[in-house]
Amino acid sequence: MSFFTTIIEAFQNGGFWMWAILALQLVSIVIIAERFFALYVKEKMQAMITAYKFEKSIKKGELSSLIKGIDQTGQVSVIGHLTKEAAITALDLGGKEEIQSKMDETLLKENNTLEKRIGFLPMLANVGTLTGLLGTIVGMIKSFTAVSQASPAEKAALLSSGISEAMNTTAYGLIMAIPALIAFAILNNRSSNLIEDLNQAALKVFNWFSYSYEVLPEKTALESSKTEVSRV
Repeated sequence: MSFFTTIIEAFQNGGFWMWAILALQLVSIVIIAERFFALYVKEKMQAMITAYKFEKSIKKGELSSLIKGIDQTGQVSVIGHLTKEAAITALDLGGKEEIQSKMDETLLKENNTLEKRIGFLPMLANVGTLTGLLGTIVGMIKSFTAVSQASPAEKAALLSSGISEAMNTTAYGLIMAIPALIAFAILNNRSSNLIEDLNQAALKVFNWFSYSYEVLPEKTALESSKTEVSRV
C-alpha cells in the first residue's frame, strides 16, 4: 500500500510533467509489447530451414505443386511468400532477372515490416528524458521565484515543494527512458538477425531458380515483336 501511496505523492508533487512522461511511457510500452510479439512469437529464426523444403520442387520444376503447397500451409512464412512470388514469375516464363526483381521487391517490403516502429523507442526515451529535465527546470524556476516573493516563514516550504517537483520529474524521466532504450537494443538486434536469416534464405532460393530458369527465346521474341508493333 505504501508503494502506491509513494507513486501518488510523486505524481502530485511532480505536477503536469509527470503526466506527460506517463503518456510517453504508455506509448513505448505498447510499441515494445507489439514488437516483442511480432519478432519473438510470430517470427522464428528458421527461414533457411524452411527454404530447404522448397529445394527439390524448384530443381525438379514442380512449380505449380510448390505454389499449391505453400498456399495450403495456412500461415505462409516470409520465405514461403518470396518463393511463391519467384515461382509465379518463373511460370510466366520470366528469367532470373525478373525473378530477382520480384524477389527484391517483396524482400524490401518484408524487411521494412520487421523493422517498423522500433526506431520510435530511442526517440521516446530521449523525449522522456528531456521532458523530465524540462520539469526540473520549471520546478527550480518556481522555487526561486516563490522564495524571492515569500515571507521568511514560507520560504522553506516553497523551496522544498519546488525541489520536490524538479527531482520527481527527473527521476521519472529516467525511469521511463532506460527500459525503452534496453528494449530498443534487444528488438533491433532481433530484427537484424531475422533480416539476415531471411536475406540468406532468399539468396539460396534465388540461386536455385537462377540455375534452372532462363528467359525463353519464345518470350524474348514475343516481347520484341510487341515493341516493334508499338513503335509502328
